[in-house]
Amino acid sequence: MHISIADDLKKRFHAACALRGRKMSQVVTELIEQWLKTNEYPPSSDDKN
Repeated sequence: MHISIADDLKKRFHAACALRGRKMSQVVTELIEQWLKTNEYPPSSDDKN
């Protein structure tokens, strides 16, 4: 996946991830999964919550 975001936002995100020892892709995946829990229709059958 390729996305375009402002350089400043990318730098801030990269720094925040690095401070927590996380890869940006890991955090983005978690954020997408969280977003899908409330926005996907119909809800995924993989969602056990």
